[in-house]
Amino acid sequence: MGLFTAALPDFPWDTLTPFADRARQHPDGIVDLSVGTPVDPTPELLRTALAQAADSPGYPQTWGTPALRQAVVDWFARRRNVPGLDPAGVLPTVGSKEMVALLPALLGLGAGDLVLHPAAAYPTYDVGARLAGATPVPTADPVQILVGPDGARVRLVWLNSPGNPDGSVLSVTQLRAVVEAARAVGAVVASDECYAELPWSAPWITEGVPSVLDPRVTGGDPTGVLALYSLSKQSNLAGYRAAFTAGDPALIAALLAARKHAGMIVPGPVQAAMTVALGDDAHVAAQRELYRARRATLLPALTGAGLRLDGSEAGLYLWVTAGEDCWATVGRLADAGILVAPGSFYGAPEHIRVALTGTDERIAAAADRLSAV
Repeated sequence: MGLFTAALPDFPWDTLTPFADRARQHPDGIVDLSVGTPVDPTPELLRTALAQAADSPGYPQTWGTPALRQAVVDWFARRRNVPGLDPAGVLPTVGSKEMVALLPALLGLGAGDLVLHPAAAYPTYDVGARLAGATPVPTADPVQILVGPDGARVRLVWLNSPGNPDGSVLSVTQLRAVVEAARAVGAVVASDECYAELPWSAPWITEGVPSVLDPRVTGGDPTGVLALYSLSKQSNLAGYRAAFTAGDPALIAALLAARKHAGMIVPGPVQAAMTVALGDDAHVAAQRELYRARRATLLPALTGAGLRLDGSEAGLYLWVTAGEDCWATVGRLADAGILVAPGSFYGAPEHIRVALTGTDERIAAAADRLSAV
């Protein structure tokens, strides 16, 4: 009981409830852009794949079917510039969030160990470290800590590119510097890359968002490196909890052993749908176009209302600021019927995060309301 009352912070989203109630008072209803949950239909070919695998009386494979692991390998080569990934270095997970929360514990981290994570970050990096009894350290420059006096205490470095909430993208040079510094002290590097198929700015539109597993980053050796990926965003599979971790086969084998004991298995029909999803780029391109159009509608409305865009080079969010306390901005937008996430949830008290996950009609309504803010 003490672990959950003392070691963990309060769930931040509960504090947003009064603002949601205010936004619902708008005559045309709330436009909820506070969370990144997909609103578009799951593609038909993926629903068909799930249905065709629905007769699934036996236990699924914890490691994933050979077809799924090969689909991940092929996807990395085709979409992420990572050729030659070992299928033994692939592990399906129940969404990517559970791996973010559990990885420090699964790696055996504990008291005295440091877990580095981005300064502006999704709260689960912090929570996962606390669950393991380790110390979370937010930082905008992990290399500086890794080469400093506390470097030897660092056991895990979280990267998030494209970033949530700020949409920032790490270049090959930046990724390589972190991997090299982490290897020098024996730390694992884990990169959460679930927004990689949503680039909006040059050079990422043409070059693609780099993966931590790119051979230009790792030197062709994935030792000590993991990449996390989710199909929630690119394929509208958030309800399927469809994700995977890939990289160092030795680390994957250790994670697999623990998951076998814990019974953490992606359901068989979901594995079948994932296999199909990873082999089809057309539905991903179609979904990207929907978000691109919504971004094109929402961004000028936000800047026209006096908000400044920061980062947001890729991903599912617009990271903006009015140069004031984030809760003041949240309140003003709630009065206009628009709910957004305060930057304080992510360690940035002057920013707000605005999701692109509204229907075309709701995004258009938000843009219209912003003209009066």
